[in-house]
Amino acid sequence: MYLCSSVFTVEIYLILYMGIFKTNPFGHILFLKTWLIRIAGALTHRRYRGFNELQIEGSDVLRNLQGTNVLFVSNHQTYFADVVSMFHVFNASLSGRDDSIKNIGYLWKPKLNLYYVAAGETMKSGLLPRILAYAGAITVSRTWREKGKEIERQVNFQDTENIGVALDDGWVITFPQGTTKPWKPIRKGTAHIIKQYKPVVVPIVIDGFRRSFDKKGLRIKKRNILQTFEIKEPLVIDYENDSVEKIVEQLEYAIEQHPSFLKVIPAEELEKEEELNKKRQWEY
Repeated sequence: MYLCSSVFTVEIYLILYMGIFKTNPFGHILFLKTWLIRIAGALTHRRYRGFNELQIEGSDVLRNLQGTNVLFVSNHQTYFADVVSMFHVFNASLSGRDDSIKNIGYLWKPKLNLYYVAAGETMKSGLLPRILAYAGAITVSRTWREKGKEIERQVNFQDTENIGVALDDGWVITFPQGTTKPWKPIRKGTAHIIKQYKPVVVPIVIDGFRRSFDKKGLRIKKRNILQTFEIKEPLVIDYENDSVEKIVEQLEYAIEQHPSFLKVIPAEELEKEEELNKKRQWEY
């Protein structure tokens, strides 16, 4: 009897121990990652539902996706606020909320195999970025820019392999323009990754973040701004026959960063948007 009790105690201990120290393919302890997402999510929730209002479209698309090998491509407006909003929207949608991040209970069981591609230089720029990196950053070396200067550097194939590992484990978010400046060209590396790993590619278009936050996305610059977050249906891609150039063009249209989208917005439309921002109320 005593022996059986001792064995049972050891088994329970091992289950708890292994559960706490279970890691993802990059060696991150999932228990710590869970609590990091919970705390960061609770601290940032009012940035998207309170100080500003995040209007979401396409939550049902997320719930219909496979669990792994999904690549999200998005335009980019701030270093961190864009990614944080995606953690909120993805987890809220997967927990059953329709186009809403109301009630942060969805953070209790966050999706832990969610990753995002970020410049190593950015994620090493301070203590907070280093902490946020633990939530799922796949750091890569920029081949065209470093410390504000133009450079020419060979592609680090380890970066590409890490993205492949993340896709094999779950979902990956990437910003194929590699910059927060609008209308910049799509980097061909994203198209090469799509052809190599053949993920389901889901476009996301965001807006309002550049007006709401500073460039890093850490400081609230303006309140009562309408932020939009549109999740589109997965792209149809012929991985074998589509050229890199064709995929690049498809991505440009999908995230609405193709040069054809550059057009003068009528003054009345700008006035209408500003009036909408003024009228927007804080609602829960």
